[in-house]
Amino acid sequence: MSSRSVLDRAGAVEGQPFILAADGTYDLNLNRFLRELDSWGVTAKNSIAGYSRDVMLFCRFLHESRGAKPIWECDGEDLRAYKRIRLRSGPDSVSVGTWNRGIAALDKWVAWSTYEGLLERMPFRYVDKTVMTPEGPRTVTVNSEYVEDPEDEPARFVSFEDYLLWRDVGLRGELPEGGRDRSWRGRNGERNAMFADVVVHTRMRLGEASSLLVPEIPPLVLGRRVTGDVHLSKAVTKRNKARTVFMTLRTLRSLHHYIEIERDELVTRRLAAGGYARADDVVLARRTGRHALTVAAGRSWAYSKIAPEDRRRLALMDADGAPGAPLWLWLGEDGQPLQTSTWQSAFRRANQRCAKFGIDIEIHPHTLRHVYAVHMLGLLLRQTVRALGRREDRRLTRAELKRLLVGNPMRKLQQLLGHARESTVYAYLDVLDEAQEVVLAAMTEWDAQTAVLERVEVAA
Repeated sequence: MSSRSVLDRAGAVEGQPFILAADGTYDLNLNRFLRELDSWGVTAKNSIAGYSRDVMLFCRFLHESRGAKPIWECDGEDLRAYKRIRLRSGPDSVSVGTWNRGIAALDKWVAWSTYEGLLERMPFRYVDKTVMTPEGPRTVTVNSEYVEDPEDEPARFVSFEDYLLWRDVGLRGELPEGGRDRSWRGRNGERNAMFADVVVHTRMRLGEASSLLVPEIPPLVLGRRVTGDVHLSKAVTKRNKARTVFMTLRTLRSLHHYIEIERDELVTRRLAAGGYARADDVVLARRTGRHALTVAAGRSWAYSKIAPEDRRRLALMDADGAPGAPLWLWLGEDGQPLQTSTWQSAFRRANQRCAKFGIDIEIHPHTLRHVYAVHMLGLLLRQTVRALGRREDRRLTRAELKRLLVGNPMRKLQQLLGHARESTVYAYLDVLDEAQEVVLAAMTEWDAQTAVLERVEVAA
């Protein structure tokens, strides 16, 4: 029996985090809490990993600094001591946002443990406070060690020109003035640049873009300005809410070029070397469509129901019934599906390379959503100004900007980015206030590259 079968029979889920004590023992109840996070509203894989790490760090603190106290015996004084260490000034300190995320993880543990009857008392103190919501003021109960962020970090504006410079120098290995850097030893520059272009032009989150399957990519239909849409499965999106993003002709053409040339050449080499014949946990697909595939057993499996860990196991079945090419879009040099962490490492190396050349541009995968959002907001504003019959070259005051934006365009931007609340996208107002040219000219070049706007109706 394969190791995969043993784990499946035991109910183990690939990627499920667990915590071991310093002596190697396994706390059944604490790890049961981690397994049941998804039924307590924490469903995203990255969120589960983050909550697990936050709980683990608190347990480590209790062991190393509080007399090896188990988490089940902790109290408010332990949390205050932990806060003094985590938020103290110095290179090892964490941001307020990181601290508050840790508080959220511990609060979730308290709620679960109380429900399960595992805590005799509430270990932490909670207070009522009034907060403003889109529906007006509301009283909520919060952990007394929660910290008010004096000022939320503003969305960092990176112009599209800066993005292109960062991409070419950091990911492709070019010199700042153009041309190939002969000292650069990277071998996946074009693939990595293609991934960044897909994210910046579609506003996908890292987990969404990295989990795409080849058959989910729309076909290249020439003669149309917008050639296709990508249906993001609820199995890979944040909050398990499916949504659709649109690819422009330029992005889609480049992506098909990667699939049909670079990726196909890699897969052909690996097949010739028998690189896929040794896989023992692969799921074979007889046929694939835009929304579902047919597995070897003959049943249909919708992409909306295939989680990332299962997507990595999918492969086409060849004429002899053996594993063929993986269906996972992004492949490493070994022909195997890339992990999400690979992209984070690639972006980190790109930042380091740009810094070496004195280029003060730092981009992370989520930064590209900000680039998209700011430029799309400029497009939406431009369309609104046109609809109102206003001159596009006239400078707008902040009050006029808000009157134009807080209505339909902000709602549209919220929908495009896949946020649950419209208020989440208000941060981009500050960027527009400091970069007036975004309103008037930033999207001129994007009109050719980002034809998404034609799919967005703007009220006249």
